[in-house]
Amino acid sequence: MTRLRKPMFARSIVILLAGLLLQSIPGVSLQAADRPNVVLFIADDVSWNDYGCYGNAAARTPNIDALAESGIRFDQAYLTASSCSPSRSSIITGRYPHNTGRAAELHQPISVHLPWFPQLLREHGYYTAISGKHHMKTTAPTDEHPQRPDPFDHVDGGKAPGDTSGSANWLSVTQERPKDKPFFFWFASYDAHRGWDADKQWDEELYGPMHRAEDVIVPPFLSDDPETRADLASYYNEVTRFDHRIGVVAEELRSQGVFDNTLILILADNGRPFPRAKTRLHDSGMKTALVASWPNGLKWSGQSDQLVSVIDIAPTALKLAGCEVPETVQGVSMQPLFESQSNSIRKYAFSEHNWHDYEAWGRSVRDGEYLFLVNERVDLPWQGPADSVRSPSHQQLRSLREQGELTEAQADVFLSPRPMVALYHTASDPQQLNNLVGNDRFADVEERLAGVLETWMDETGDSVPGKLYPDTFDRETGSRLKPEQIDIVGAFSPGRDRNADQINAPGPR
Repeated sequence: MTRLRKPMFARSIVILLAGLLLQSIPGVSLQAADRPNVVLFIADDVSWNDYGCYGNAAARTPNIDALAESGIRFDQAYLTASSCSPSRSSIITGRYPHNTGRAAELHQPISVHLPWFPQLLREHGYYTAISGKHHMKTTAPTDEHPQRPDPFDHVDGGKAPGDTSGSANWLSVTQERPKDKPFFFWFASYDAHRGWDADKQWDEELYGPMHRAEDVIVPPFLSDDPETRADLASYYNEVTRFDHRIGVVAEELRSQGVFDNTLILILADNGRPFPRAKTRLHDSGMKTALVASWPNGLKWSGQSDQLVSVIDIAPTALKLAGCEVPETVQGVSMQPLFESQSNSIRKYAFSEHNWHDYEAWGRSVRDGEYLFLVNERVDLPWQGPADSVRSPSHQQLRSLREQGELTEAQADVFLSPRPMVALYHTASDPQQLNNLVGNDRFADVEERLAGVLETWMDETGDSVPGKLYPDTFDRETGSRLKPEQIDIVGAFSPGRDRNADQINAPGPR
């Protein structure tokens, strides 16, 4: 009997000492072993309705569908930018793009003084890893703000011979993690960014048969022709590979016995890389799938119609980990949404579009029923980024335009001049093709949302520069312009003149 009690006594001492150590770390819960793990799966350029669980009967995403079935499927989740690095920079800081500094625009760095939430998790005992697409960086350190601490214990590009998906190492990272720490994984796929590596690297035993062109769903703003269908089928293949790798990680978490205590969030950085999707403020560009799985933490399962912004991910992870949420974070924790289907955390979700290959400035606000947007570059078409312009799908639309055969939805890709303001009722107009501005029935809605957007811009330090960064690609062909064709003298990013990266106010929520 005594021999059995000694190990138990020793174990109690170890637990007590560990608890005292954790208690001495600011913001760390005494129950460190109970802190959930967090895994963020981020697709590259995938629209919200290109998963089976969101109603796309042609998409093959069984693993995401299964996690949605047992977890929560958010139907009103929105990005802050439909643009790769600005979106990711916003997620990792919990801030609006213009409040991250130069990172509001594609390929630009986050201001060095802003903490990244994985850094805070790491400082509070989490093992942190990023595998796959990174696309985030920091401005050079200064005397006032020295180099930001490393946010990740492990960093890799997620690629292997014959596999450039960005998800090639997700399984090994999960297997090789330290088993004595809670963990946070930022798993960021290159799927489904152009151009379509999955077609050349396809493994039918793993992913099943390739998608057939005749089965895809063609949105009304694209041309329904063989070239566009083939383009969409290749895109679907990348979505399926992303889904497969999520299933592999989920199964490994189950085998390790940690799946139930792991919060999994599945989303994308922006919409599909097709015309009238990626970089758009409309749902096809800015709405994201958001699936949450956490058997130990979700008090209900099903579909949620509550508004969520991706800047809410940072405070959610930090609060669940027992960390103090820094004042720089503008989002709000999603925890109440995990507790009850009727709980809400925000009345509004804001998004923005800044330079991404082409000069642009757009802002929007959603209240769960209406989308109101402002476009300050009415003379420029809103056709999508350069890789989309070079696509078969875009070039097919160009051919239809030359033949005078574009539908109204397709013609919107080339429309110039464009309306400066637009209002849409998203439930009855899911493609946002019917602008309600000027309709007396909706004048009160327009006035209210215009006021909310103006307040948000003012409180968060947003601005419309006199000169924005100009196009660096041809708008018709997607070809890169020559340096002498690009005049950047005097151009600057939104919010820079107001030091928006120093402003922590979240605006209306």
